[in-house]
Amino acid sequence: MGNSYSDRVTVPSSRRSSLAMIVLALLAEAPMHPYRIQRLIEERGQDQVVNVARRNSIYQTIDRLQRDGLISVGGTERGEGRPDRTTYEITAQGRETLRNWLLTALAVPAREFPQFRAAVAIAMLLEPDEVRAQLEAREHTLQQQLAEAEADMAAALESLPRLFLIETEHRIVVDRAELDWVRALIADLRQGRLAWSAEWLRPYTAGATEPPDAPGRGASD
Repeated sequence: MGNSYSDRVTVPSSRRSSLAMIVLALLAEAPMHPYRIQRLIEERGQDQVVNVARRNSIYQTIDRLQRDGLISVGGTERGEGRPDRTTYEITAQGRETLRNWLLTALAVPAREFPQFRAAVAIAMLLEPDEVRAQLEAREHTLQQQLAEAEADMAAALESLPRLFLIETEHRIVVDRAELDWVRALIADLRQGRLAWSAEWLRPYTAGATEPPDAPGRGASD
């Protein structure tokens, strides 16, 4: 057909990461040094999207992007009372790679491996009441995060167009959906609709000699 997604996108050889995408996007705006990149990420709230708590992560990403030919040294910024700062700029290959990364990331759901999902997968190692207590703590944190994000969104909309806030909008929608799911799971645990014990789990463990009679059945079945 000639119009399919695979026809339009050439997969770049450089490894894509969230931080690499943000760094390339900033350098597409203007040449800058790593410290300025970190400051802009924090000022724009993009530290909610990428982890820049350790500045070394930015330098490691910049080193990799430079090795892959996606950015190059643009010069040295000299200043009084501080060390000289190397300025980087995006290359033509970097612009094309960033475009391909954006097309892919927007179109194709990535296989991501968040710790919370891993913890949910092995939550049966704790007692049901322990799981419920931890989920209640998570519920409280999610409520706070959601309230803060909604307040930030409302305030930002007074001075910025929605285009610059769709990442925050997405975060609000995702946090709200997770909060609803966590609340429903807490209710099931509290009412005993979801329950387990060591004895009930035994047939499902790696040490079981025979498969369970009825896979997927709950404790109350």
